Amino acid sequence: MISLHKNQVKFNSNIIISHTGGRLSSDSGLVLVKEVMDTFKFSDLAKSLLDIKDNRAYYTHDNLAILEQLIMQLIAGYSADSSANLLRQDPVFQMVLGRKQLASQSSISRFLDRFTTENVGQLQSLNQSLIDKARLIRNDTELIIDLDSTHSDTFGHQEQTDYNAHYQTYGYHPLVAFDGLTGDFLKAELRSGNQYTSKGVKAFIDPLLHHYNESIPNTDILVRGDSGFATPEVYESCEENESQYVIRLKNNRRLSQLAEQSVLYGDNQKWEDREVQYFSMPYQAQSWSKPRRVCIRSIREAGELLFQHAFIVT
Repeated sequence: MISLHKNQVKFNSNIIISHTGGRLSSDSGLVLVKEVMDTFKFSDLAKSLLDIKDNRAYYTHDNLAILEQLIMQLIAGYSADSSANLLRQDPVFQMVLGRKQLASQSSISRFLDRFTTENVGQLQSLNQSLIDKARLIRNDTELIIDLDSTHSDTFGHQEQTDYNAHYQTYGYHPLVAFDGLTGDFLKAELRSGNQYTSKGVKAFIDPLLHHYNESIPNTDILVRGDSGFATPEVYESCEENESQYVIRLKNNRRLSQLAEQSVLYGDNQKWEDREVQYFSMPYQAQSWSKPRRVCIRSIREAGELLFQHAFIVT
């Protein structure tokens, strides 16, 4: 006879993980999520940072309970509000959330309607507090802020939805920032679909750089982005906060001339082999207030005659 181990989690002594049968669920991994949230004291942080205006005279589910349920649903892959009606009897959801009766789809929808612009900023502060706790636990001393923009499709006539020529569809075009080393989701800002990639990037990145310089002053910060973020606003923000940066530049005639002048064509080079050359030089575009270092990577593919160039300002 073989005895299987039983494990008891810390956040709820009534939950024991075993391999016996009973009421089944495909979402048992949420137990680990709840354990992490309890370790980070998520509920206490949310209570202190979120102030959601609530004029309900009577309710069964408070705002924090609904928020935790919504987070669990999204993590488990249930993106639609209507999924709540299917999960109300799920044993894992009931045990993890510590309630026999869960919020319905209509309760979640009304909860989202109560959100204001101030609450969105409070959620960002909550996210930042959780990331700070994780960085202290991991003892992180390096940070790579990956700047990017993405597209979110919309249907119907949602507020501020617009056409994006790059994606050739209607939707939103939010700014996002990730930690390139850990994958932590640092920040997001919703924008209309017709906004250019770098629109508002200074106001977006300045608070991040200031926060990490103030809260964890020994952290080495590198900002990284593609050519959509090749704007003096990004360079100047990084320089003001003493942060490093590597941003790809779009090709132009002057940069191409500098690259072609630097490339070395050897008489003994085998043309059937791929060739890569690297260069570094000071460069100042018309919109820049001063020269900056630009690194060039020149690649000649096997059998080709000319080099293709890529440019990085750093």
